[in-house]
Amino acid sequence: MRLVIHEPVERMDRPYARRWWALLVLCLSLLIIVMANTALTVAAPDMTRDLGLSSADLQWVIDGYTVPYAALMLLLGAIGDKYSRRGALVLGLVVFGGGAVAGSLVDSSAGVIAARAVMGVGAALIMPATLSLLAATFPRAERAKAITLWTATAGLAIAAGPLVAGALLQHHGWSATFLINVPVAVVAIVGALVLVPPSSAAHRHRVDHVGGLLSVVWIGSLVYMIIEGPHFGWGVRAVTAAVVAGLGLVAFVVWELRHPRPVVDVRRFAHRRFAGSNLAVALFFLAVFGAFYYLTQHLQFVLGYDALDTGVRMLPLAGAVFAGSALTGYLTPRVGMRVTVTAGMVGGTAALALLTRVDAASSYGDFVLPLVVLGLAIGLALSPCTDAIMGAFPESELGVGGAVNDTSLELGGSLGIALLGSVLAGSYSSHLADATKGGGLPAGALSTAQDSVGAGYAVAQGIGDKARQLGEQAARAGHAGNTEKAAQLKGQSDQLAHGARQMADAVGSSFSDAVAHTSLVGAVILGVGTVLVAVLLPWKERVAATGTGTGTDEEDAAAGTDAGARAGSGSEPGSRTGSGTGTGVEGGRSAVAR
Repeated sequence: MRLVIHEPVERMDRPYARRWWALLVLCLSLLIIVMANTALTVAAPDMTRDLGLSSADLQWVIDGYTVPYAALMLLLGAIGDKYSRRGALVLGLVVFGGGAVAGSLVDSSAGVIAARAVMGVGAALIMPATLSLLAATFPRAERAKAITLWTATAGLAIAAGPLVAGALLQHHGWSATFLINVPVAVVAIVGALVLVPPSSAAHRHRVDHVGGLLSVVWIGSLVYMIIEGPHFGWGVRAVTAAVVAGLGLVAFVVWELRHPRPVVDVRRFAHRRFAGSNLAVALFFLAVFGAFYYLTQHLQFVLGYDALDTGVRMLPLAGAVFAGSALTGYLTPRVGMRVTVTAGMVGGTAALALLTRVDAASSYGDFVLPLVVLGLAIGLALSPCTDAIMGAFPESELGVGGAVNDTSLELGGSLGIALLGSVLAGSYSSHLADATKGGGLPAGALSTAQDSVGAGYAVAQGIGDKARQLGEQAARAGHAGNTEKAAQLKGQSDQLAHGARQMADAVGSSFSDAVAHTSLVGAVILGVGTVLVAVLLPWKERVAATGTGTGTDEEDAAAGTDAGARAGSGSEPGSRTGSGTGTGVEGGRSAVAR
């Protein structure tokens, strides 16, 4: 038996025997690209101290990964469809691993940002490839279950990132959070070659490079605007990015409507199931990434947990994601996609609503229930949405389908961190100004403390350090027999020590109030989105225009796409699934047109 598998999955006359092992490789690849972001939230304080990062530098260390990741997925997904989906996965892992090595070696903010950008390019190759290979390798009857496990892995990665980073930071520097990706990427590359069969589109039409480049322009500009505007102000760069994003989107839509073989058929967004599923994914990750952004800060700064303890305390979220995924695998075939997705979004809204009770007296126990509810909600809602999005694309466009799903995820996540992060910063700054009013805190110190919760505690610590210095001076004066000076210095020391405690209490209470306020805003956004998604997703079961017509509405639509793409025009020899009518693409489109 050959070590490297060469037979394309499209030529197999039966389901690939080692497909569940292949899924393990795909999930491992997904795990490291999601963890690359969540782990950094824990490693950020060490990086800031060692590299002397400003708040702007730190923001771009985090988001330097996101911009190329989101912008390139559609184009690279289409290229992977044409040439090789497995090749895109392996190349992405090589680029990602190379960026991780570079990130561990650099010693400047510019170097780390550049390394993170390279990792983002690798992730843009990996993410759509994992979904397209999953959809190509698994027969329709098993695809929903495989996607459920894929989604559960994403949820696990969100919680596992801080845990792994925290464990590494106990004995190593922040560079270890980059290097840990390298052996995992090597294992995934070997696993991809040995266990994942190659796959590509049967019709090798020319890639719509103009449409792909327009997608890079408008998505990249949009993500840049989302990051730049809320965090650094709506100056020339943010406004320019907004204009470019708007014009680029219009040009992209016009071009794609006129092109005979577009990189993505934008008419699909007129279909209720497809549009509703993408909206649900974007809104859910807006809430999840936004909440994760401020919850990790609260656990570390306000409750005082170190990096490892923070990661351990996020584990209820990961466990609940797996439970929710198992539940959706049971419920969706019985009650339909609309019920499970709406229930998941209601659960997510409820989790954010529970966080509005956070105050200065809150302990970790007050966060457990919201984390569990949020994890269950992720598991319930995201798997059916991903399945519906992938099912709307024919076999020749699975990479693009994965890219559309992942772009919705990344846009939602970026918007969540930017929007909720901006609300958090504004609320914290306002509450801190009120809490310290009349306390005699210098304006410069207040301005510094308002920059972030970390900066606020640093100001309080600085006041405490000054109090200790005066106390030591008072002790020396007392030993020298200068009792009057010693008493004066002791009084100043006590006053400053009291001020430091008051400042620390003000910072903690202000940030807790900001978390509650931001959670309320997030709950309102997700609640309104839940209503929109519930309206968009169709209720009734229907017989698809193509396919078997035996399952729920979403299953039949996807089956119709699958069957039409595989059997239409006899385009895929040795196809593993049943009959279809019309051409592959048209058969699939008619099945999802509602």
